Amino acid sequence: MNEETFQRKLAELVAEIGTLPASEREKLQLLADQTKARHKQLKETVSNLQESIDFLRLSIKYLLFDLEATRRENAYLRKMMEGGSGQQE
Repeated sequence: MNEETFQRKLAELVAEIGTLPASEREKLQLLADQTKARHKQLKETVSNLQESIDFLRLSIKYLLFDLEATRRENAYLRKMMEGGSGQQE
Protein backbone atom coordinates (compact mmCIF):
# COMPACT_ATOMS: atom_id res chain seq x y z
CA MET A 1 0.00 0.00 0.00
CA ASN A 2 1.47 3.34 -0.99
CA GLU A 3 1.28 6.56 1.01
CA GLU A 4 -1.59 8.04 -0.96
CA THR A 5 -3.74 4.93 -0.54
CA PHE A 6 -2.97 4.76 3.18
CA GLN A 7 -3.93 8.40 3.73
CA ARG A 8 -7.13 7.98 1.72
CA LYS A 9 -8.16 4.84 3.63
CA LEU A 10 -7.35 6.48 6.97
CA ALA A 11 -9.44 9.52 6.03
CA GLU A 12 -12.32 7.21 5.09
CA LEU A 13 -11.99 5.44 8.42
CA VAL A 14 -12.00 8.71 10.36
CA ALA A 15 -15.08 9.83 8.43
CA GLU A 16 -16.84 6.56 9.29
CA ILE A 17 -15.83 6.90 12.93
CA GLY A 18 -17.41 10.36 12.93
CA THR A 19 -20.80 8.84 12.18
CA LEU A 20 -20.74 6.54 15.22
CA PRO A 21 -22.33 7.28 18.60
CA ALA A 22 -20.12 9.33 20.95
CA SER A 23 -19.34 6.45 23.29
CA GLU A 24 -17.91 4.30 20.49
CA ARG A 25 -16.47 7.23 18.55
CA GLU A 26 -13.98 8.33 21.23
CA LYS A 27 -12.30 4.93 21.52
CA LEU A 28 -12.03 4.43 17.77
CA GLN A 29 -10.92 8.03 17.20
CA LEU A 30 -8.10 7.48 19.70
CA LEU A 31 -7.05 4.32 17.87
CA ALA A 32 -7.13 6.12 14.51
CA ASP A 33 -5.00 8.95 15.93
CA GLN A 34 -2.53 6.44 17.34
CA THR A 35 -2.38 4.69 13.96
CA LYS A 36 -1.67 7.99 12.23
CA ALA A 37 1.08 8.82 14.74
CA ARG A 38 2.67 5.38 14.38
CA HIS A 39 2.58 5.66 10.61
CA LYS A 40 4.32 9.03 10.78
CA GLN A 41 6.94 7.60 13.15
CA LEU A 42 7.45 4.61 10.85
CA LYS A 43 7.97 6.92 7.86
CA GLU A 44 10.56 8.92 9.80
CA THR A 45 12.33 5.72 10.86
CA VAL A 46 12.44 4.46 7.27
CA SER A 47 13.77 7.82 6.12
CA ASN A 48 16.50 7.74 8.78
CA LEU A 49 17.40 4.18 7.80
CA GLN A 50 17.65 5.20 4.15
CA GLU A 51 19.98 8.05 5.08
CA SER A 52 22.10 5.66 7.14
CA ILE A 53 22.27 3.19 4.26
CA ASP A 54 23.29 5.97 1.87
CA PHE A 55 26.03 7.07 4.27
CA LEU A 56 27.20 3.46 4.64
CA ARG A 57 27.37 3.05 0.85
CA LEU A 58 29.43 6.21 0.54
CA SER A 59 31.75 5.08 3.33
CA ILE A 60 32.25 1.70 1.68
CA LYS A 61 33.08 3.37 -1.65
CA TYR A 62 35.63 5.59 0.08
CA LEU A 63 37.18 2.62 1.89
CA LEU A 64 37.44 0.65 -1.36
CA PHE A 65 39.07 3.63 -3.06
CA ASP A 66 41.53 3.94 -0.17
CA LEU A 67 42.26 0.20 -0.25
CA GLU A 68 43.04 0.29 -3.97
CA ALA A 69 45.29 3.32 -3.51
CA THR A 70 47.13 1.55 -0.69
CA ARG A 71 47.60 -1.55 -2.85
CA ARG A 72 49.02 0.56 -5.67
CA GLU A 73 51.37 2.31 -3.24
CA ASN A 74 52.52 -1.01 -1.78
CA ALA A 75 53.18 -2.45 -5.24
CA TYR A 76 55.13 0.66 -6.23
CA LEU A 77 57.21 0.60 -3.03
CA ARG A 78 57.95 -3.12 -3.42
CA LYS A 79 59.21 -2.50 -6.94
CA MET A 80 61.40 0.31 -5.63
CA MET A 81 62.79 -1.90 -2.85
CA GLU A 82 63.44 -4.82 -5.21
CA GLY A 83 65.15 -2.53 -7.64
CA GLY A 84 67.23 -0.92 -4.90
CA SER A 85 68.32 -4.22 -3.33
CA GLY A 86 69.31 -5.58 -6.74
CA GLN A 87 71.64 -2.63 -7.33
CA GLN A 88 73.38 -2.99 -3.95
CA GLU A 89 74.49 -6.60 -4.54
